[in-house]
Amino acid sequence: MLWEAGERKVDFENQAKRIEAIKKRENSTIFVAEQSKELVGFLFAMGGDAIRIKHSVNIVVGISTNYRGQGIGTKLFEHLERWDKERRVHRLKLTVVSLNAAGLSLYKKQEFEIEGTKEKKFIIY
Repeated sequence: MLWEAGERKVDFENQAKRIEAIKKRENSTIFVAEQSKELVGFLFAMGGDAIRIKHSVNIVVGISTNYRGQGIGTKLFEHLERWDKERRVHRLKLTVVSLNAAGLSLYKKQEFEIEGTKEKKFIIY
């Protein structure tokens, strides 16, 4: 959402460390969707550290453009729903750009509620 295509410099060593840290946390996880050994979607769920917010999890979702509308996002959220019930997560939250029609459709289908909008947070050309 933040980075334009080709703008982000991925440091694979740091990324691997971040993934390992997420895997060690009880209130965080990663789900991936693959098609013919190709990563086509992911869902990161990252919970807070403080006791008062351990029940609350931030969600980051990505589905490859060519695979949208095929139920991949729905499947990822089905796995998340089973996972969050096991961990007694009570709040799932995410941020989406209002121009992301596919994302908005998926999140509405998953019964997320809009709690507010941030005007001029991003400039998208």
